Amino acid sequence: MSKILSIETSIAVCSVAIHENGELLALAELHQDNVHGSKLVPLIKSLLAEGGYSPKSLDAIAVAQGPGSYTGLRIGVSTAKGLAFAHDLPLIGLDSLDGLGARLVGQVENGSFIVPMIDARRMEVYAKVLDANGETLVPLKPVILEEGVFDELLNSGLVYFLGNANKKTEAFLNHANGRYIDKLNSAAGLGKLAYQKYVEKDFVDIAYFEPNYLKEFMVLKSKKNPLLT
Repeated sequence: MSKILSIETSIAVCSVAIHENGELLALAELHQDNVHGSKLVPLIKSLLAEGGYSPKSLDAIAVAQGPGSYTGLRIGVSTAKGLAFAHDLPLIGLDSLDGLGARLVGQVENGSFIVPMIDARRMEVYAKVLDANGETLVPLKPVILEEGVFDELLNSGLVYFLGNANKKTEAFLNHANGRYIDKLNSAAGLGKLAYQKYVEKDFVDIAYFEPNYLKEFMVLKSKKNPLLT
């Protein structure tokens, strides 16, 4: 049996959860802007206390490492590192988009696509493409919302978009196969991914672990297939 505390601060949502063997035991979230610095640690303490847990009852700490908000990721990762170091617990780093996409795994049709997205700026998003089982088809990359960017996916089957970039993506696209799911990044989606890494002992080095800000990038455009370039 393994209990893992997960922290998700990639976007405005401040979210923490406890999973046992990948199954959700407890969840606490604040959907407020700019509260990570003042509310994350009290939220963790409250979640542990209300569930009758202590740091000594945990087996690992997991944290969404990005991409996402610079400030949110910095606070989330530094808090996770501090907890792991102070209580001699292994630390697990997880892709924020994998955690987001995991919220739809097992809920969509075979042959469809899951596209978790995090808003970047202007007409840019951070995105990846998963199949219905959560396997990565197109790895994490920055995407410019421009004509034809998701056409290959949309013409191949149903495409489920989720994340905080949904509104501007839906406003830009007009395709019958597009589905826009009202789910955001949450620590609830990290449990099974964290447990898998825990079993595999896939831990990060606390001293050198840093968020994946994905700040600097260059987008290569392709008229034939912009998303998969």
